Amino acid sequence: MGGSGSKGKGYWPFSGSGGGDEPVKDEQSLARVRSIRNTTPFVFTRRSSLYFDEDGDLAHEFYEETVVTKNGRKKAKLKRIHKNLIPQGIIKLDHPCIHVDFPVVICEV
Repeated sequence: MGGSGSKGKGYWPFSGSGGGDEPVKDEQSLARVRSIRNTTPFVFTRRSSLYFDEDGDLAHEFYEETVVTKNGRKKAKLKRIHKNLIPQGIIKLDHPCIHVDFPVVICEV
């Protein structure tokens, strides 16, 4: 029902324990639980929703103008381009944001 799904994967990044009721069995899980305790509630990077096209232009969506002939009349239409687009990737945020799963009320009205 929405959310990032981090609770469903068996760990909760902002708690002191692994989040599950079962005990930690192997060294890798134990290392993950130890490293989770040191996480910060801030997010410094995010995945960009922008794409590069073949010309190097950067945008959310790209369109191409096509001419359609119907009943002897020419009509210009825009066709969305889906191929040959390269995602911008991970970008650094100007100001850190608070993680969506942070379990503390920051300000109460």
